[in-house]
Amino acid sequence: MKLLRALFLFILISTINLHSQDYKASLFGIESNGTTLNTTSIQKAIDYIHENGGGRLVFYVGRYLTGTVHLKSDVTIQLEEGAILAGSANPFDYERIGSWMALIFAHDQENIGITGKGVIDGRGYLVANNILSMVHKGIIKDPSGLLWDRPREGIRPQNIYFKGCKNVHIQGIMLKDPASWNQQYDQCKNLIVEDLLIDSKSYWNNDGVDIVDCDSVIVRNCYIDAADDGICLKSHSADFVCQNVYIYNNTVRTSANGIKFGTVSRGGFKNIKIINNTVYDTYRSAITFAAVDGGFVENIIVDSLRSINNGNVIFLRIGERQKGLKGRMDNISISNLYAEVPASKPDAGYNYEGPVEENPRNISPSAIVGMPDVPIKNVKLKNIEIVMPGGGDPFYARVKLDELDKVPEMADKYPEFSMFKELPAWGFYIRHAENIEFENVILRCKKEDYRRAIVLDDVHNAVFKSLTVEEPGEDKEPVFQYRSSGIQIR
Repeated sequence: MKLLRALFLFILISTINLHSQDYKASLFGIESNGTTLNTTSIQKAIDYIHENGGGRLVFYVGRYLTGTVHLKSDVTIQLEEGAILAGSANPFDYERIGSWMALIFAHDQENIGITGKGVIDGRGYLVANNILSMVHKGIIKDPSGLLWDRPREGIRPQNIYFKGCKNVHIQGIMLKDPASWNQQYDQCKNLIVEDLLIDSKSYWNNDGVDIVDCDSVIVRNCYIDAADDGICLKSHSADFVCQNVYIYNNTVRTSANGIKFGTVSRGGFKNIKIINNTVYDTYRSAITFAAVDGGFVENIIVDSLRSINNGNVIFLRIGERQKGLKGRMDNISISNLYAEVPASKPDAGYNYEGPVEENPRNISPSAIVGMPDVPIKNVKLKNIEIVMPGGGDPFYARVKLDELDKVPEMADKYPEFSMFKELPAWGFYIRHAENIEFENVILRCKKEDYRRAIVLDDVHNAVFKSLTVEEPGEDKEPVFQYRSSGIQIR
């Protein structure tokens, strides 16, 4: 209730029009011809409005070319329908601050926004390839050494990067073609991202929305088409927590994960509500929660999720990517979920498809995987229906039920559903967990599979109420237990 009251108050405050003054972009000599570089003029306009009590800088129909600009307190960029803020194709028109480059920066500002029905076009494919050319020539240095022949994310501009800001409103616009992540909000408080059309698949690492160590956030009513994670929460600092986040009524398509948090996970995540969302045509998991960098994940609610044509449904993971930094995960509720997993590659035809070589040969189950000394605790799944393709082939790489210890722990690896390769279950694989409850869970398998529906390994105090397993072929016990205790099947 406290979270809901806080969110309601935030919505109420954010809808109040704090700035009555509008300024036309043309007043400051900003050209809409698509060829004039307007960086200096746009920055002068923002500075003027900021210094004179605040207001909106309004862009009307036209194409406005620019490099990096900095949004200031009490200023909103208003993009009217037909207005396009276009990023320069020249990498040297962008600034790098700390670890990131961006088209629009804001640091430690208040009461700022980008609104309207216009477009921010990062022209990321052009920019990224121009950066790649400069790296090959030795003019731009890539700290990663040009891994996989793609420049590191930090030397490619994002469309939006805001850090340490308060009272931020991003509404209505189309955000397209970043050279790196699309929009990142880092250590911000009171943030609404709503009603956006996000076309973010021009290059590698094109996340849709990144929320990093923020407090009191709403992401709602967005359509996201991304070449990397769709909605991604991160915790980059051990001194901050990503908390009080409400993710509502979004539709996500991606060649990575739909809704994900936990890489990076140095601080933690708590009080996250993910309500009434759809994820489809997604290469990796519909939802992924991870605690792998010493941080925690707790008090998470997922309700009313539709997962269609995704490579995996649920992946919960505790890890230890750096020795001595073990995460923890507690109190996760997932309810009213319907999912269909295909036998074929779900993101086929995407600009940047997920790498097929990383997948196991048999379709992976949903997974809840802790560590031997740090189990995942208190997970409840209620009113769940998952339709799997089945047809697992034991001649690929069979994991025998009497050899479960051969499944590697891989605590120091990047967390993805495919990290273990072959797993011995087709529905759910649960390892190193306590207090797990399934209620009214339906698992359907279209073709006979050599694997069990559910495999438990080092699971203690688990209850399965009204579990339904439908699978053609010979009857076999749906739940296999190994090194487990306190298991009730009702």
